[in-house]
Amino acid sequence: MLFDSHEILAKAKQGDEIAKGELLNRFRPYLNVIAQRHLDERLQSRLDYADVVQITFLEAARDFDHFRGDSVESLLAWLRNILRNNVSTAHQHHLAAQKRSARKEVTLRVSSESGGSSLGMQDMVPSESSSPSQRMMRDEASVVLATCLEQLPETQREAIRMRYLEGMSLKEIAERIAKSEMAVAGLLKRGLRTLREEMANRQNGISA
Repeated sequence: MLFDSHEILAKAKQGDEIAKGELLNRFRPYLNVIAQRHLDERLQSRLDYADVVQITFLEAARDFDHFRGDSVESLLAWLRNILRNNVSTAHQHHLAAQKRSARKEVTLRVSSESGGSSLGMQDMVPSESSSPSQRMMRDEASVVLATCLEQLPETQREAIRMRYLEGMSLKEIAERIAKSEMAVAGLLKRGLRTLREEMANRQNGISA
């Protein structure tokens, strides 16, 4: 997937607007996952993570000429930085309105980027201390994972996100989505099975 993206990146850097749009859109699922992890839960009723991602894409499209990288890995790092700045701005704007200390109230959960589940969901963002080859492999796996995750039914996707990205227990998830723990376990089982199958298909070149 990233190999093909390198070719699109080259066209985008040459001024091809269609290629630029296709390139940025390709990584929307990846940024959606990161935005969901970083956005403070208290803002969810007032601010949709997809809106933060959309702002990030608009800024990236506007400032693309200033992007000096020549690889997809450097592009993803650039997009993550823009996204984090927008999340931080959203936190400061909305939480400061409540007259509380942003430093005490805002939790970006960056520290949770270490560790991981069997599908590597906690490792969606590569460590800056990783080698270039390690970052490339992590980026590719993360983009594929995020893309496959968005293909799941919403209830399965949310259950997986809360379990493996937020670290919530079955009981906590059940209370959040108003279902029994057995129902949540079923959602996770079906979702993970479908997710693994979809990832395997993509890695084998079956899916587009």
